[in-house]
Amino acid sequence: MAIKYTTQGLLIYAAIAGYLLAFIVSLLGGKKAGRLLQLLGFIMALFALAYRWYHVGHIPLQNLFEVFLALGTAVYPLGLFCRYVLRTPGRLADMLIGAVVLFPAGFFFSARPLQLPPALQSWLFGPHVAVYVLAYVFMAKAACHAVAHIASRTPPPGDEFISTEQSAHKMICVGFPLLTLGLVLGSCWGKLAWGDYWGWDPKELWSLASWLLYVGYFHFRSMFGRKFARINCIWAITGMAIIVITMLWVNLSRLFAGLHSYAV
Repeated sequence: MAIKYTTQGLLIYAAIAGYLLAFIVSLLGGKKAGRLLQLLGFIMALFALAYRWYHVGHIPLQNLFEVFLALGTAVYPLGLFCRYVLRTPGRLADMLIGAVVLFPAGFFFSARPLQLPPALQSWLFGPHVAVYVLAYVFMAKAACHAVAHIASRTPPPGDEFISTEQSAHKMICVGFPLLTLGLVLGSCWGKLAWGDYWGWDPKELWSLASWLLYVGYFHFRSMFGRKFARINCIWAITGMAIIVITMLWVNLSRLFAGLHSYAV
């Protein structure tokens, strides 16, 4: 763990502080102040992402530092989308997710700028990683709602939002097409970069595993969803666990060295 005494680091820490304070203040009943602090955290994260983009000269999605920074920035606008379009609750979860995903960027991963390797010098680089970032945020939010459902935390009577299990399902319905698009774009990119659509790389395999798990989720919910809602939630949580393995363990563990080692 290392503190980043840079403009980039200070922006990230300000964003983390904004999200955490928003979470604490909201828990204590200060909903309006919590929303303002959350907005402040998002603005700081957005400035950090823009600063990184200007500093490295390309879309900042090359490595885990930049991906986690992008995740922390995407949480707020996608939270608004879920709240006002999907009609799902989750502002507290958004605040917590924002702080959690920015923490590795602020304290663990190096911010040292790197040149893009040849494999990333493709027009598919940005779209491929970006759709996965969006998908991962939706799946993380769905997992939080799934945990809430298992813990029997349901909206109060008269709440305009749907139940936590239904909320998780709605968000997975949005996130799953993005996962699918990420796989398709990755296959096309692999053909251009390495001459084949599929290389049986560990990263590719775990990405496929997460996709297949959500296929299983949809099948199980369509067959038994009304009877076993909590099992649906376990599917959703397991899917997020596979995503975490795909992002972290596959990239960081020496047991899974592969074509995507540049993503560390």
